[in-house]
Amino acid sequence: MKVLLVEDDVTLQRGLRQVLNTGGHQTVLAQDGLHADTLLKTENFDLLVLDLGLPRLDGLEVLQRLRQRKQNLPVLVLSARDQTEDRVRGLDTGADDYLGKPFELSEFEARVRALLRRGQGATVCIGALEWSWESRQAWIGKTVMTLSQLESTVLESLLQSPGKIIAKTALARRIGEDGIAAADNMVEVYIHRLRKKLAESAAENAIESGLEIRTVRGLGYMLQELQPGK
Repeated sequence: MKVLLVEDDVTLQRGLRQVLNTGGHQTVLAQDGLHADTLLKTENFDLLVLDLGLPRLDGLEVLQRLRQRKQNLPVLVLSARDQTEDRVRGLDTGADDYLGKPFELSEFEARVRALLRRGQGATVCIGALEWSWESRQAWIGKTVMTLSQLESTVLESLLQSPGKIIAKTALARRIGEDGIAAADNMVEVYIHRLRKKLAESAAENAIESGLEIRTVRGLGYMLQELQPGK
């Protein structure tokens, strides 16, 4: 997914960019409102992460211009302006979500995932796999795959950025508990289970799954659609 990150605090920008890149997203940076407005008029993005207190053009003005152009891009607003009236104003201007500073990076990551799901439509199909973002269910052919909650979390993470490497550390954070990342071997366990269930569901329907979960040594995993016959 291609994300425009608009944040003029260099330290925070660096941290947010790392979270996004680790999650397999392509991150484009802007440090002021005018630059962000220009990028939004000339490039396509899947998500806008927008600080409000920006130089040259305030974030609310950037958001207002975006909506006046009838662009339906999901927008996550970040702001130290965290009073109720500030939140209401941001949401009324066209934000889809509002996160007050300071915040935990794990919460930021969860908000990003939720907005990207919302912007991806009802379902996604890769190979013979169909996934419903709303119900978090997967099908191969006519078979509904039986997945645990954590198996669904791992598969959903891979589906959000197909063809992109998702770092093992990002998956470990998503299946961890109480903000503590799971051990690396737990990620490997769930990847193994997903591969097995994908293969079993395809065999049950006498079809090729048309996809694979690749291990990218030292980096993480990638969900890749296969060409017919491969």
